[in-house]
Amino acid sequence: MGSAHISMSATAIFSALGYQADRLAIDASVVRGLGYYTGPVYEIELTFETEDESGELARFGSVGGGGRYDDLVKRFKGVEIPATGISIGVSRLAAALTLLGRGDAAEPAPLVVITVMDKETRPDLMALVADLRAAGLRAEIYMGDSAMKAQLRYADARGARLVVIEGEDERAAGVVTLKDLQLGAEKSAEIEDNAEWRASEHAQKQVKKADLVAEIQKIIS
Repeated sequence: MGSAHISMSATAIFSALGYQADRLAIDASVVRGLGYYTGPVYEIELTFETEDESGELARFGSVGGGGRYDDLVKRFKGVEIPATGISIGVSRLAAALTLLGRGDAAEPAPLVVITVMDKETRPDLMALVADLRAAGLRAEIYMGDSAMKAQLRYADARGARLVVIEGEDERAAGVVTLKDLQLGAEKSAEIEDNAEWRASEHAQKQVKKADLVAEIQKIIS
C-alpha cells in the first residue's frame, strides 16, 4: 500500500479481521498512475508461487489495485468530489482460482448477513463476521450506508437465511437481534392480518452475542 498513513478506522477493521503485517504492508515504492491518483494507492497481491513462462517458480502477483483520486470526478462533472476506488482484475483472479483448483466453485449464498446501524461499530461487526466464518458459517457484512429496510431487502435478494442486527440498546446489553428471513416468510404466509404479523415475534429473537454461533447452528440443524 503506497502510503505512510492508514486511517484509524481502516486499521481497526484490518486488526479485527486478523490481518497483521503478514497480510497488510506499507510499501512506499508502490506507484500507480502519477497523473491519476492524488493520495494513497493500493495493490492487492496473491503470494502463492506458480511457474512463470520460463518454468521457474514465481509469486503470482497482482490481482487488483486502486487508490485515492480526488480530481477524477472534476474532470467530467466540474465538481470537486473526493473519491477512492479499487479495481479487481477479473481475468487474473479467475486464473489464480484455476491454479488453486477452485475455478469451478460457484459462490454459495450467504447464510448470515450482518447489518450496520452505526459505521463506527463496523470493526467489531467485521470481527463478528470473522468469528462466524471461523465456525464454518457463511457470513458477510453489509458494506453500504443504506437504511435498515434496504439492508433487509439486500439480505433477502442475496438469499440469506438469517440477519444479525445490533443497535445501540442491544450493544449496551451485549446481545444481538437474530432475524430468520425464511421463518418470517413462512409465518407471513400463514397470517392474513398484517397487524397480527407485525406484533408476532416468531421470526426474530434476541440472543447473547457470545452465544450467536451456537444459536445459528441450532437453527440450521
